[in-house]
Amino acid sequence: MSPGHGIPGPRGIVCAVAGYWLLAAVSAAADPDAAVPTAGPRVSTAQPNVHVLPTPFQIPSLNRQRTVRIYLPPGYETSRQRYPVLYMHDGQNLFDDATAYAGEWAVDETLNALATSQGLKLIVVGIDNGGAERIHELNAWDNPEFGKGEGAAYMTFMVEVLKPWVDQHFRTRPDRRHTAIMGSSMGGLISSYAISRYPEVFGAAGIFSPAYWLAPQAFTDTESHPPPHGERIYFYAGGSEDETMVPGMKRMVALLRRSGLPAHNLEVHVNPVGRHNEAAWRAEFPRAVEWLFRGRH
Repeated sequence: MSPGHGIPGPRGIVCAVAGYWLLAAVSAAADPDAAVPTAGPRVSTAQPNVHVLPTPFQIPSLNRQRTVRIYLPPGYETSRQRYPVLYMHDGQNLFDDATAYAGEWAVDETLNALATSQGLKLIVVGIDNGGAERIHELNAWDNPEFGKGEGAAYMTFMVEVLKPWVDQHFRTRPDRRHTAIMGSSMGGLISSYAISRYPEVFGAAGIFSPAYWLAPQAFTDTESHPPPHGERIYFYAGGSEDETMVPGMKRMVALLRRSGLPAHNLEVHVNPVGRHNEAAWRAEFPRAVEWLFRGRH
């Protein structure tokens, strides 16, 4: 589809629950420590202010379609306010147990609560993963074992197709200071790539349990394309994940510090007992999102 074609504005969006089961192949290769999903139908837990866009977007250079989910902050339809935007990967896992692989992140419940308690109001754009294609789409570099990296094409879609459409159809604050990206595992890897390659678009990033083990090229790429000093980056990993997870994350943190990223723009949190699953990322999300947008909403 072309940007802006065939999709109604926010008042006309219907929150349609996708009743499919996300197969274990989605993340088995990239997430060996991931939680095992529970079989059987599940009840939707998405809040009323989460909307599934009724027409999928086309990823032009990959010739694939992708569902996009939009969270609008409380009071959006009755205000004239413009809002910061957080782009997140693995959209199936963000808002709804009925579509999540192994439990949702509760992004909608968390942000509804933060809107009340702290006045933190964001738009969240969740891009569904491509199932078996996830390991390719969220990696910008080829891997001899897992195959071609298609992350550059995925990010081109996000920056050149999806973001302009969102900025046109919703009341966003489109500048880089008010635009962030976040993901876990493979989503953390592609978010790391995004802040280095698109510093004019993203001013902040949440990088959870990044799969640097799959793409060691990320380190040399970041050395060649260090993010600007104004970038705000939140890193998280669990001590009970794969043994390479925390060392890989700390290696990237050290590289960013050497590149000149100020200490106050870099937050690092390790949960000693955290595992590689949605429950851990859900628990970390409130702290991360509040820090990333502090003073920027």
